[in-house]
Amino acid sequence: MEADLKRAIAGLLALLLGVNALAQLFASLWWYGAVPGVTETGPFNPHFVQDIGAAYLVTALGLAWFAWKGGPAWPALVAASAFLVLHAAIHLVAAAHHHGLHDLMRDLPGVFLPALLSLWLAAPPRRNGREA
Repeated sequence: MEADLKRAIAGLLALLLGVNALAQLFASLWWYGAVPGVTETGPFNPHFVQDIGAAYLVTALGLAWFAWKGGPAWPALVAASAFLVLHAAIHLVAAAHHHGLHDLMRDLPGVFLPALLSLWLAAPPRRNGREA
């Protein structure tokens, strides 16, 4: 049951992050203006936006593979989670040096929630109240 839920959430996260990645890759300027807080990071740099879009696309593909194959694709899920958690850590440090709570709340749905979900997805399944 938990494994099915994890695969479904991985699929949903893959879809959402994949759409974000495609926007970064193919509608970079629109993405730059549409995502809250991005314009505060400096002037538009299409190469940078597309580089990060490529990282998000690989992340989405790793999540999608796990959603499709389950356990055998766990290493791809771990790699996807590593990017999301490191990205969230960068935002956490930046928030500590800038606008604090405002930045944390702004980044909660698009940065911190995917990272936390990916950590939960990558955690070993629980069996009889114990780690597997």
